[in-house]
Amino acid sequence: MYINNRYTKRHAIRIGAVQYLNARPLTHCLSQFAPDAKLIFDVPSRLADALQSGELDVAMIPSIEYYCRDGYTIVSDACIACNGPVRSVKMFSRVPAERIRTLTLDEGSRTSAVLIQILLKEEFGLEPEIGLLPIGANAEDVQTDAVLLIGDRGIAANHGRFEFVWDLGERWTQWTGLPFVFAMWIGRSGEDLQGFDALLSAARDDGVRLIPEIARLEAENHLISEEDCLVYLRDHLHFYLGQRERQGLTLFYELAKRHGLIPAGASVGYIRTSTSG
Repeated sequence: MYINNRYTKRHAIRIGAVQYLNARPLTHCLSQFAPDAKLIFDVPSRLADALQSGELDVAMIPSIEYYCRDGYTIVSDACIACNGPVRSVKMFSRVPAERIRTLTLDEGSRTSAVLIQILLKEEFGLEPEIGLLPIGANAEDVQTDAVLLIGDRGIAANHGRFEFVWDLGERWTQWTGLPFVFAMWIGRSGEDLQGFDALLSAARDDGVRLIPEIARLEAENHLISEEDCLVYLRDHLHFYLGQRERQGLTLFYELAKRHGLIPAGASVGYIRTSTSG
């Protein structure tokens, strides 16, 4: 597909892309559509910090950041979402859920960190003491009652020593009946992003079409079988920010605000993108 993209004619736009397997359908073809762009891969939380500091022009960042920062805009209808079990965002607990008093959060996460606190508060009235699990550490490295893991290490973690495991995508969908959006393409409102929505959507569309090839290429790197990789990308994730996804986001933000997990002054309204009319 040919995209008439002004960004190939100006300074190299700096794009922050999630390094996890779940983002591959969004990034696999991105360099073809933005050949002059500078692509930076990192975990979602670090990309969010880089976007805020001006080191990036556009980034795939945790969806919670949309309301935690002023002056952000949703650039594209491409996203990382689920409508049921997600497999790569999990809470591992050593005790029954109602007894969780200490919780370690994956340092790479922000959206999932807020989501698990909402679920524990809404379902059990819990506000556990919070700590952070550094990038590169394992769930077994801490002794808290529960540990949240996301991304590749969420998939790979061993369940054996834990009493139970929650898949947060599944838990949210069962509770609300809505999809959950973990990450979105976000830019700063002052940037000239005209036409960039079409570029990111086109890269997504080609990436989704090539999921079988992506699974073949990525399976070994992530220590899972090609079939398991295919099932994860094809059946557990989806990459379109549609009406139901925006409804899920709106509810998520309302709950985050209710529990003091986003700034008190945040304005929670209907979520729009530049491609949603």
